[in-house]
Amino acid sequence: MKMMKRSKVKGKKETKHSSLIVRWVSIVALTIMVSFIVFSVVIYSVVGQQSLVQQKKTSTEMVVKLNESLNRIPHELQISNVVPALTPSTRNVLEGNPPITNDDHPGSAFNDDLLSSLTNPDLSVVVYNLEKEDVFDNGGPIPRFKHIKGDYSMESVYVKGHRRQIITYQKVRAAHSGKLTGYIVVANKMSYYNELMHDLLKWMVRISAIAIVVFILISYMIVRGVVRPIKEMSKVAREVNADPNSTARIRSFHRNDELQELAVSLNQMLDRMQRYIDQQKEFVGDVSHELRTPVAVIEGHLNLLERWGKDDPEILEESINASLQEAKRMQHLIQEMLDLTRAEQINVQYPNAVTNVADVLKRVAGDMAMVHQDFSIGLEMDDLPQDTEIQIYQGHLEQLLVILVDNGIKYSTTRKEINISAGLAQNDVHIIVQDFGEGISKEDQSKIFNRFYRVDKARTREKGGNGLGLSIAQKLVNSYHGKISVESVEGQGSQFIIEFPALTKKQAQVLRERAQSKKEAE
Repeated sequence: MKMMKRSKVKGKKETKHSSLIVRWVSIVALTIMVSFIVFSVVIYSVVGQQSLVQQKKTSTEMVVKLNESLNRIPHELQISNVVPALTPSTRNVLEGNPPITNDDHPGSAFNDDLLSSLTNPDLSVVVYNLEKEDVFDNGGPIPRFKHIKGDYSMESVYVKGHRRQIITYQKVRAAHSGKLTGYIVVANKMSYYNELMHDLLKWMVRISAIAIVVFILISYMIVRGVVRPIKEMSKVAREVNADPNSTARIRSFHRNDELQELAVSLNQMLDRMQRYIDQQKEFVGDVSHELRTPVAVIEGHLNLLERWGKDDPEILEESINASLQEAKRMQHLIQEMLDLTRAEQINVQYPNAVTNVADVLKRVAGDMAMVHQDFSIGLEMDDLPQDTEIQIYQGHLEQLLVILVDNGIKYSTTRKEINISAGLAQNDVHIIVQDFGEGISKEDQSKIFNRFYRVDKARTREKGGNGLGLSIAQKLVNSYHGKISVESVEGQGSQFIIEFPALTKKQAQVLRERAQSKKEAE
């Protein structure tokens, strides 16, 4: 049953993803199809309009030529005066003879524009008299007579359903008197136009069908290429949602686009979430481990007092003092653990902090000298410009220096001296805190930044240390893209070296503007 349910769920997910692809492909294909159809209609209309203009021009020219020949006749048009008004070559054609005869002047037929127009198989010409009788035609289908308003009219008609014709009407008036003498009707069958438009429509339909199919296939490939990474991202998100400790990550798609950027960003977000989860586990585990001893000590003293120690003033005082000491150590431990956790999240809390290094060094050196008056705390900044700034929150730089100075004081021996020096080299700020105490062995130097690590656990507990100070210092430095290292010789002392990239004035100004904008937005 469970397997059947899982298969059904899987089938539903696959159907969901498939429907997503289908929807995207349908949208893209529909958009392309509509665009292509609109483009085809525009092309078809433009070509048709241009061809129609040319056909109208041909019909108009025919009417104008006939009218120029016939308006010289002063009386009503008849066969007897229409035929002589036409050119000799036209008369030869009407009589069924060749356009050129032995009686005609050489070249006269080729110069006769009216002849070339009348021999156009697409043009049917009819000349009517005032009684609407046919007094002249060029042998083609005779267009019917029609009364028109005005002297000139042109109309477009369709014959046999889809073939288009242009019929032009012209009233003939005598040139001198303006008297109406007859009518000219020219029908243009537009064979070339009709064939052109028919072939154009046929090829456009074919090309459109082929293009739509091709575009659908291309759209499918493109959409599939976009949806596949999204499906993988969704799969990883579901796995992480089901198991927050999952190490599933989105693989690289090897694409130079927004989807690759999104995958990288999601992986970074998942890595950060995993770090937070690990930090929480470490925090709980470390606190549980470190609090076990002081809780046991306090519990032991309380049990002692409960049994019989409360009646003994000496034991009572000893137990109370020991319990208070362990309680203070617990409080200090918890505060350090909180500081360590915050240090791991600095890039979120203080992304735009800028601090003047010299000012902080002077303040920390002065404060530590006042608190530890039995120590000589020196400060040397000859190689550090006064306006040098780094990207760090001021309080964290102070905390970092206090940790290192306090660590040097704890492990000092007879020579009670701490030296702090700073300088600028190759665009990096170097800060060195040096003591002259016990020193650290080579073996321990690689471990001193680990949580709760103590070189000498017994002596460290006496000095009040929990083994977290240097771990906090390392986290602070790393969070601000710095480096921290140690050089030490046993019996001679140690020096801790911190490096931070120095900011240019432009970089510092940009960070301040970002911080101000964020503050105003809040």
